[in-house]
Amino acid sequence: MSDFQDISARFKKQRQGDEDEQKPYDYTESYRIRSKMLGVLIRDARLNAARTVEDCARLLKVSPETVSGWEFGDAVPSLPQLELLAYYLDVPVSHFWSMKTIEQDKSEKATTQNEYVALRTRMIAALIQQAREESGKSLEDIATASGIALATLQTYESGDVEIPMHELSVVANLVNKNLDYFLETSSYVGELLRIREEWQHFIDLDPEIREFAANPLNIGFIKIAITFSKLSAKELRQAAEGMLEIAM
Repeated sequence: MSDFQDISARFKKQRQGDEDEQKPYDYTESYRIRSKMLGVLIRDARLNAARTVEDCARLLKVSPETVSGWEFGDAVPSLPQLELLAYYLDVPVSHFWSMKTIEQDKSEKATTQNEYVALRTRMIAALIQQAREESGKSLEDIATASGIALATLQTYESGDVEIPMHELSVVANLVNKNLDYFLETSSYVGELLRIREEWQHFIDLDPEIREFAANPLNIGFIKIAITFSKLSAKELRQAAEGMLEIAM
């Protein structure tokens, strides 16, 4: 990956240098660097897909030496060949003209995931403490009722240690909260999880109800039902009386 970053940096430097000095653009060097970058991206995608040079060669009806030449930047495939490689290696074709390898992207995502877990651990710790205080219980009360050591509970509430899921479910019950109270809702991850939960609720509906809700022609009826769900008991009675008058 460091080789790819070096090549990319040289490519950017060359372009910037030519622009700053207003000297003739070195097309030969530019094409050489581009072919090297493409070669690294092809190899990166192949290794990520756990495919061999021979596998790719068989797919494209070329020799293994040709594929190796692409990866070393000594030769360059055509767009149709890259499209087949993208399909075979399960990457978007745009991967082959990106400025980032899959390996680099995975590394960055791993860092982001670690940061996410650390942040969420602190958020859950704050929610536990808030819920416990609202319930009027002390840490000693929770420790006695849950069988979790007091010192351990203190590390959970400080956010220094992640609370295991099975212990969180017990603590949540003791502070009168369900597990939804601790779920992430504001970030992209939280939004995705919320949508998945809603989809699961939809799948669990009675098939007849699910079919009705999925029919675009019934959206008007659904909106009416939503409106009724927001009415008070008094307003519902008035609405019912109004419909009776219309029907009579």
